[in-house]
Amino acid sequence: MSLSEEQAAALSSETVVVAAGRPPRERDEPVNPPLVLSSTYFGTGPLGDGDRGYGRYSNPTWDPFEEALGQLEGAGLPGLLYASGLAAVSSALSLVPAGGVLVMPSHSYAGSLVMATELAEKGFLELRTVDIADTDAVLAQLAPTDGRPASMLWLESPTNPMLGVADIRALTAAAHGAGAVVVTDNTFSTPLVQQPLALGSDVVLHSVTKYLSGHSDVVLGALVTSDAVLRAALLHHRTIHGGIAGPFEAWLALRGLRTLALRVERSQASAAVLAERLSTHPRVGSIRFPGLPSDPGHERAKSQMKGFGSVLCIEMAPVAGGSGSLSGADAADRMIRALKLWLPATSLGGVESLIERRRRHTAEPASVPDNLVRLSVGIENVEDLWADLEQALASLAR
Repeated sequence: MSLSEEQAAALSSETVVVAAGRPPRERDEPVNPPLVLSSTYFGTGPLGDGDRGYGRYSNPTWDPFEEALGQLEGAGLPGLLYASGLAAVSSALSLVPAGGVLVMPSHSYAGSLVMATELAEKGFLELRTVDIADTDAVLAQLAPTDGRPASMLWLESPTNPMLGVADIRALTAAAHGAGAVVVTDNTFSTPLVQQPLALGSDVVLHSVTKYLSGHSDVVLGALVTSDAVLRAALLHHRTIHGGIAGPFEAWLALRGLRTLALRVERSQASAAVLAERLSTHPRVGSIRFPGLPSDPGHERAKSQMKGFGSVLCIEMAPVAGGSGSLSGADAADRMIRALKLWLPATSLGGVESLIERRRRHTAEPASVPDNLVRLSVGIENVEDLWADLEQALASLAR
């Protein structure tokens, strides 16, 4: 390990993200971890603790990333890297006992909702969805007077794509009181902006594809926990179900992680500027961004986050007259087609700015407005990003 847990705890996250996961400081050794391509390892006799054994159990290229992520989340244990965010979701959901109750946000990553719904339809668990920003409603689902208490509370904060903000401290405390395990998807915030373990969560989930790797060139997921028993269960699930990361993808993710602090700082600052300007634009019907004082999640986000992230959502207003009337959804599609710099693509958290109308995905919940546009702000010059948005919005009048 390049940093002890004590050393990491004494450093800022901006330093840990660069310093963690380095090879030992030995003469003529590389400063960056090497890429190891091997499906098996030398060994004789029974496997013992620390033996790699086989490529599905372990890979030296995973270790530096898992160490760095564990230290960034303040876990005291290495994280676990997975083949995709959904592979990590599957592993986390394996902690729900057969027939157990899962409470999940009604607005959250569509893949998580689809997986949980399919498990419920097959009778593996009972699914209760709820507005995660409505604390009283969540409490009612955790321990209803006429039903079974929850086995797991699944949190996203801010949620995808509606950017609802959960009271993580209050909800984790209530969930633990009901005997539930708490999993928090921290993809939108990253450990530099929010640390759910410190707020009471048991397991933290990341789509490493997004901000952590940061360059839209890998598909990976990760889980982090401070609980050795939970980590052992998650590791067993990863090993047996085979949701392992490729070593090259892990190597790329660690390289991307090194610039996380710079990317988050730049994209958050730009998102705040764009949100303020879009909030008064006549073509925008409404906006969600926790950094705006007018946002319903603003005060709650201030109390548990170190920033407000760099994802914002707008609902396009309908357009009347001119070249013809447009619904809000049609206006959104036309505006996106008029953009020259923003990239019309799914995903988020990369160096490039991405934009899409979310209801183009059939798996998106019907409660997501069909005119809702999600913007993931990258690291380009903010005035260039604004100029592109402004001309695309202006084109709706022609």
